Amino acid sequence: MWLKITSNYSPNFSTPKRQKKNIKYIIIHYTGMKNELSALQRLTDHKSKVSAHYFIKKNGKILNLVPDLYEAWHAGKSSWKNIKSLNRYSIGIEIQNPGHENFYEKFSIKQMNSLKKLLRILITKYKINLKNILGHSDIAPNRKKDPGEKFPWKELAKLKIAYWHKLDQKKLEKYRFKRIKLSDKNKFFINLHKIGYVKVQSRGPVSKKKFLVKAFQRRFRQSLVNGICDQECLILSKNLLNS
Repeated sequence: MWLKITSNYSPNFSTPKRQKKNIKYIIIHYTGMKNELSALQRLTDHKSKVSAHYFIKKNGKILNLVPDLYEAWHAGKSSWKNIKSLNRYSIGIEIQNPGHENFYEKFSIKQMNSLKKLLRILITKYKINLKNILGHSDIAPNRKKDPGEKFPWKELAKLKIAYWHKLDQKKLEKYRFKRIKLSDKNKFFINLHKIGYVKVQSRGPVSKKKFLVKAFQRRFRQSLVNGICDQECLILSKNLLNS
């Protein structure tokens, strides 16, 4: 598959080169900045200490900021399946979008078309498991919201370039807002940890639990992100764990 990718150097990466076999994850971000120029300047400014391997502009143009075999600084403090600092094992893709703090908007068709092509190439090249294509909020739920509930995970999953649940949406929604008992809430958080999310203690801070539930909802129940664990969320977690 041919895809035009333009080089746009960022100095923000670690050396030496990593081995191809160590690239196991793809992390998707939005820039969270009001305009494209500001985002690109930040990703290429050595003082920011932030970067990504790829940057997808609003018009769909793809910029390569850091070569794949170098560790870009995109994930920050993160965790997935007990792996700390996902930078070491991942490819980071930044997509221009103002984000939740700046009038969050749908991603453009051109952006998504370019992302689909890029994902196909990366999945094939590095033999990426679809369950290892994650959002920034999945690996850093206490800090991040991106790529957010407007990111088309379900659409990408239909194309076999992302991961989604296998439940009937209309039937599933019947369980929305239905309360669950404390023991089931604990099971829900255990399920999330087994899926890969950071572990939270059943008696831990309420805020951490809410951030985690919201991260899960932004990924798998995008029509309602309220931070409340109900029967729908519990059923989703069981299905994802067993699929």
